Amino acid sequence: MDRERLGRLALEARKNAYAPYSHFAVGAALLTKNGKVYTGCNIENAAFSPTSCGERTAFFKAVSEGEREFLAIAIAGGPAGAPVKRACPPCGVCRQVMAEFCDPETFEILLATENGVEEAYLLKELLPRGFRKSRLEE
Repeated sequence: MDRERLGRLALEARKNAYAPYSHFAVGAALLTKNGKVYTGCNIENAAFSPTSCGERTAFFKAVSEGEREFLAIAIAGGPAGAPVKRACPPCGVCRQVMAEFCDPETFEILLATENGVEEAYLLKELLPRGFRKSRLEE
């Protein structure tokens, strides 16, 4: 799947965001190694801490279905009800979830706007020295 299609799927997933508090809608499209795409959107909660970002929603859907190998994620976010005009990078918690399941040397993070994929990074660029399972081992 090409980057632009993945970006369009993130924009489409954004339409399902539930963001009555922040009014900031995020969509994500996660590409697995076998070519399947899982989408997610942010889902807010009045208590705030139970809120889930779009990226984590996509990861948790995929992992709950048995997926463990991922190639890329496209993210699109901005004020709800408005076109996405600026790249929206993932928060630190989402980066940590990516570090749990993805190879930092190869996993791509694509930041999409209405004009297409505007920025692309490897996970290692957005989370240098991330906390990984190997840190728990001696």
